[in-house]
Amino acid sequence: MIIEQLYTNCLAQGAYYISSNGEAAIIDPLRETKPYIELLKKNKTSLKYIFETHFHADFVSGHVDLAKATGASIVFGPNAETHYPSHIAQDGEEFKIGALTVQVLHTPGHTLESSCFLLLDENKKQIAVFTGDTLFIGDVGRPDLAVKSTLTEHDLAGMLYESLQKKIIPLNDSIIVYPAHGAGSACGKNMSKETFDTLGNQKKVNYALGHISKEEFITQLTSDILPAPQYFSKNAELNKIGYNPIDLVIKNGQAPLSVSDVKEKRKEKNTIILDVRKAEEFSESHIPNSLFIGIDGQFAPWVGTVIKDLHTNIILVCPIGREEETITRLARVGYDKCIGFLNGGFETWKNSGEPCEQIESIDAIAFSKQFNASQNIIDVRRPSEYATCHIENVPNMPLDFITAWAQNLNKNNTYFIHCAGGYRSMITASILKAEGLKNLIDIKGGFGKIKETSIKLKHAKTQQTL
Repeated sequence: MIIEQLYTNCLAQGAYYISSNGEAAIIDPLRETKPYIELLKKNKTSLKYIFETHFHADFVSGHVDLAKATGASIVFGPNAETHYPSHIAQDGEEFKIGALTVQVLHTPGHTLESSCFLLLDENKKQIAVFTGDTLFIGDVGRPDLAVKSTLTEHDLAGMLYESLQKKIIPLNDSIIVYPAHGAGSACGKNMSKETFDTLGNQKKVNYALGHISKEEFITQLTSDILPAPQYFSKNAELNKIGYNPIDLVIKNGQAPLSVSDVKEKRKEKNTIILDVRKAEEFSESHIPNSLFIGIDGQFAPWVGTVIKDLHTNIILVCPIGREEETITRLARVGYDKCIGFLNGGFETWKNSGEPCEQIESIDAIAFSKQFNASQNIIDVRRPSEYATCHIENVPNMPLDFITAWAQNLNKNNTYFIHCAGGYRSMITASILKAEGLKNLIDIKGGFGKIKETSIKLKHAKTQQTL
């Protein structure tokens, strides 16, 4: 028996490979099929089932392409409806993988079709449970993502409480909980950095499995939920109806473009230039009106958050050799319209004599020396980060909601922008600059470095000036 967690840090997502006696199953695969096919070949196994815990909202799953490539059956839990061949399992239905058995546990609440998969050995001993977004390490899934449901988040939270009480808590304490996500995902509020744990320990430390009433659970689960990123519902729909083959998406995106090609194509409707280099490189020089989202960060979630249309034509400015990786990571969240990349990278543009622009960036020490309370300072961290500690009298303007607040800025003012470490602040600056704000100053190292200066901060616990 082999159980392998295939964890993707930028999405905080866990897929799983299970095999026994030459047969295998994969749970919640990412969109690209190549790694799974190579794993099957390496272990000399044939893929029998692709189990989907629910219609994922934060990424496009690889179930459709993987089924076509291997002949495996796609399995969803009860209430799922798909536009492609799939097996909609009944609650309690069992599937054989070699000597192993996978039992479906229908656990509605995160979504109506959400199901967990209980793994049993040849003696029907409980080994592990793959919980999807029903149960995380330290948390549970948010109850506001059900696609086209007439139920409220309070209704779904109540359903999730019943699912946990009746289906998860009765399982053996010794089994391993393997969730679909860890810390960093927007599918829950307070997930642990750990990516698996025993159920027994979760019963001790996870509020959702403790001695909590249904009313208390609903209140806690539905309080302080940030609105879901706009791409969530679109990804969930793609996972339900199907999508273009990823090999075709990658092929179409790998078109090398000259400087003149880029200049012509950017004139087309609904077309952007996306620069995925490092923040400091973008700050030093970039193509005018290009958008920055660095590949070395939570790239795909931020693409999905700030690029509002899945059908946007995207021209890439990449580090040389990372074009396919970038196209693949765009496709993971449904952005399939990459139309090419600047051949030779940004240096090609720079050496052509075409105009370049910069964004001023200063370190926290330089910022502290010129700091005064009347400056326009933008803290683009999330509300939970801001609540913990922030610069006194500086408002919270999260990057997540930039569309809502950016329109209120004065284009004649100078704005100092910071996040936690410098990644999100440069995304913000690139968006604002493209909207016509020119006097923007990024703070290198973000709040992590600001805390090391003498600037007055306010801490949530004491609400006192430190």
